[in-house]
Amino acid sequence: MSVIWLRVAVALYSLGLLHSILMLVRRREQLYHVALGAFALGAVFHFVSIVDEGILTNRCPITNTFETLSFCSFLVAVLYLFIQWRYKMESLSAFIFPLVFVMSLIGTLGNPVSAWTSPVVRNAWLTVHIVLVLLGFAALVVTAVASLLYLFQERELKAKKPRKFYYRLPALGTLDDLISKSMAIGFVLMTLAVIAASTWAFIEMKAGWISQPKIAISFFTWGIYLVLVCLRTTAGWRGRKAALMTVAVVGFSILTWAAHSSLGALLQKQ
Repeated sequence: MSVIWLRVAVALYSLGLLHSILMLVRRREQLYHVALGAFALGAVFHFVSIVDEGILTNRCPITNTFETLSFCSFLVAVLYLFIQWRYKMESLSAFIFPLVFVMSLIGTLGNPVSAWTSPVVRNAWLTVHIVLVLLGFAALVVTAVASLLYLFQERELKAKKPRKFYYRLPALGTLDDLISKSMAIGFVLMTLAVIAASTWAFIEMKAGWISQPKIAISFFTWGIYLVLVCLRTTAGWRGRKAALMTVAVVGFSILTWAAHSSLGALLQKQ
């Protein structure tokens, strides 16, 4: 039953993820109060899951990676609810909601399930994941290029004698808007790719998928991207700081892609 309660919590947390996506892509926060209510209710079911697991096993449920991530995500959720109650920091939800959802989702993937019902479904699922990654990486590259152009444009504006090439570049406001939109779209695509990959790996490799180094690299890269989104939305990072952070995310994404370069061969596996 503890797994069922946790899955219910994840379903409720998904409304928070939807709110974050809408806030990043369309900059709308109308769903926040609904998402916050679902998030709080999800934390209640999450607590029930942890207590139920503890009673069933007669121990604190933090003995493996899945239980630890579940427990940590619950603590993060409770901490955010307290911060929101005390300080009303709605903008922080763009960071917390996706983090809690992904961590708790991983927590549900510790119990083995039956194999794929069809090789077609298996390969299609993996293909969707790869397409999402490629689209997300493309959006990230656009973000990085726009960030570098922003830095160049900013430096030329401060120079006494700007170069002729400077006049051919878009305005800083245009570049900043492009950075925000491409970064948001890229993060949404990468998040969906992480969800698809986690589910695929769970079914493919059972509970042992979490110990794969390339999986750890993927989650670390997604975490860096999440930090970038948080710093830009909550701390208002612009200019040089945001550009350097974006370049770092691109670097980690390249390492992640190199670690998963053998994914194409898996499509041929029966």
